[in-house]
Amino acid sequence: MATLADVAKRANVSKMTVSRVINHPEQVTVELKELVFAAMKELNYQPNIAAKALVNNRSQIIKLLILEEIDVTEPYYVYLLIGIAKAAEKAHYSLQVVTDPLVDIGTCDGYIITGFRQEDFEWIKALTKPVILFGENEEGIDFVDSNNNYGTVIATNHALECGYEHLIYIGIDVPEVFERSRENGYQEVMDTVEKPSKILRFANRSTLTEHFIKEHWTEFAPNTCFICSSDRLAIGVERGILARGGRIPEDFGIIGFDGVFLDQVSSPKLTTLKQAITKMGEVCGEMLVKKIDENGASQGFRRFLPQLKIRQTTK
Repeated sequence: MATLADVAKRANVSKMTVSRVINHPEQVTVELKELVFAAMKELNYQPNIAAKALVNNRSQIIKLLILEEIDVTEPYYVYLLIGIAKAAEKAHYSLQVVTDPLVDIGTCDGYIITGFRQEDFEWIKALTKPVILFGENEEGIDFVDSNNNYGTVIATNHALECGYEHLIYIGIDVPEVFERSRENGYQEVMDTVEKPSKILRFANRSTLTEHFIKEHWTEFAPNTCFICSSDRLAIGVERGILARGGRIPEDFGIIGFDGVFLDQVSSPKLTTLKQAITKMGEVCGEMLVKKIDENGASQGFRRFLPQLKIRQTTK
């Protein structure tokens, strides 16, 4: 069986260089990585990850805790998982998914947590392993998220540029930071242009917004745009309007928020704010690995700008 020394000799570099290429590839040049990886392939060398974990007193496991119902967010978390798994694999970590923290068993080196609510912070702060949150927060915990305020500012301005006279915000009925940021983006634009605002909130289920639109149809004047906090809510609005014979986008516009799948299967296709979910998942993984390597040192936060994807539900 080939050893690290054999790889170093074949690549004509030091053992320390080979170790750096394996454990910290971001610290070496592309040329050097290619040289060492070629030698590893020729010798069929496999790094002993288990031995490394034992020496460092680590499990080489990171856990993703999903604290909300997956059935109301799919396929959102599929894309997130892809990104996290990519970062975990690159750093030689195994990834475990946990949907109930009360039955979480076994050790790990750190956590990525998403779907949390305010009442979760007490036990999250008590965790002894490094944590990265997927979702902005005001508790001082490192996180990755979209710039939610920016997203609804862009959406609201787009609705105005399309010529819609009445703009209604359809929010998710949770008292959380991300939702407050999205509502604030809408409100800021409405205040700037001195237009009356209207905010409605629902649980994140399309059936709720669909039924609401149907039941209150006579209350919505033509030339109204609905700015929604999720594509799921937006699809419900779309179905409700179509069921009542409304014309989209001529009389009623709809803008969603997520852009991971539902926007493309709706009919007509949904204008939305597309989040970089897979990339954000990858960054969550990278930040957690770095935090583990740095013995829990703070990594701060990363916000990604969502992109407006104009499709068939706005003029």
